Amino acid sequence: MKVLSLQCAQAHGFEGWFGSEEDYQSQRARGLVACPMCGDAQIVKLPSAPRLNLGASAPAANVPATTPATGGGHEVAPTHVPAVVSPAEPAVMQQMQAALMHAVRQVMAHTEDVGTQFAEEARKMHYGETQGRGIRGQVTREETEALLDEGIEVMALPMLESLKGPLQ
Repeated sequence: MKVLSLQCAQAHGFEGWFGSEEDYQSQRARGLVACPMCGDAQIVKLPSAPRLNLGASAPAANVPATTPATGGGHEVAPTHVPAVVSPAEPAVMQQMQAALMHAVRQVMAHTEDVGTQFAEEARKMHYGETQGRGIRGQVTREETEALLDEGIEVMALPMLESLKGPLQ
């Protein structure tokens, strides 16, 4: 099994697992390797080093707390919070991608896809015609505005193309 570090043209990094280098090249040539974040098929293989377990890892560096302090109404200010993640910070980018994927998977796992019937189903639940439950689906901008005008809370969730099929 070969585990490769891959990246799309939008600089999203991800892992790919393949039976061999030939398997990777074959799938890439057929357009079967795509970014799980954006669906881009322009993929490059990044350099990677093998992982060697040689013993216990070094202790993590102490990081100052950045959470609000309790009592007194004071807040501990973070020492550094990047406003924009640059490609030079791949660990932060990977954490953000993982968090997004986790959130989308949670939504997918705990909601029912009602497709284009979303507005109708949301109204039925809001007005007590059917039992409330988590739903997701598609609506137009006009339908979204009409639901909000009626006091029905909805939230747009951009769905990654790669997650519209079965989750693995």
